[in-house]
Amino acid sequence: CGDCPECRRGRVNLCANNVATGLGRDGGFAEYCAFPAHKAHVLPAGLHPLHGAFAEPLACTLHGLDIGAPKAGERVIVLGGGVIGMLALQLAALAGAEVMLVTRQADKRALALSLGAHATAATEAEARDLWPKGADLTIECAGVVETVEMAPRLTRSGGRVVILGVLAAGQKVQIEPFDLLFREVQFLSSFINPFTQDRAAAMIAAGTIQIAPLISRTMPLEQAADAIMNPPRSGEIRALVLPHG
Repeated sequence: CGDCPECRRGRVNLCANNVATGLGRDGGFAEYCAFPAHKAHVLPAGLHPLHGAFAEPLACTLHGLDIGAPKAGERVIVLGGGVIGMLALQLAALAGAEVMLVTRQADKRALALSLGAHATAATEAEARDLWPKGADLTIECAGVVETVEMAPRLTRSGGRVVILGVLAAGQKVQIEPFDLLFREVQFLSSFINPFTQDRAAAMIAAGTIQIAPLISRTMPLEQAADAIMNPPRSGEIRALVLPHG
């Protein structure tokens, strides 16, 4: 809104008056929609429209990586092999970190290796076997209770956890505060994308982040409702709707 205390101190993502496009107002599946001009971003000239669709998830991921601040030589574990996880692993690798992706799906583990991951694991036990001391930074991207609870256990003493995945409102997880205290593990969270949209679009346009491998399929608008209501196909990262077929 630009006027509340959060906006005035630059924390626009925490604005109490924010209306989410696609939730509180009509979004991209509407034939027409009114959209606040100050929230619009001009994509770089020549950027493929399908790749431009990834500016928003990359912007969210950039904010999380800004908070986690991976450094060259550190070890980073990414939990979850969806679009956010695949973007997070690329950003962490670009920072010079050694990256492991943890996901049950074998095809997603293979994709992660092609995108710059140094190792993959299917389970917490496998991840522990590979990196017994844990990661300097663990990024939770799955948004499920299991991985949120797993994240501190896979983080070394003095390390950091960033929660990027979204759990349902009211959902609870079990965390052992004494463990976080005794090992001084920082437990951090990241919400949407304040001031990172233009950075994200520029990185995609420059080819710094690989986008094409993340597009699993495209579909006409008529198939969108079915795709949204049903679980993703095995190995699917991101399905895109083309309104005009």
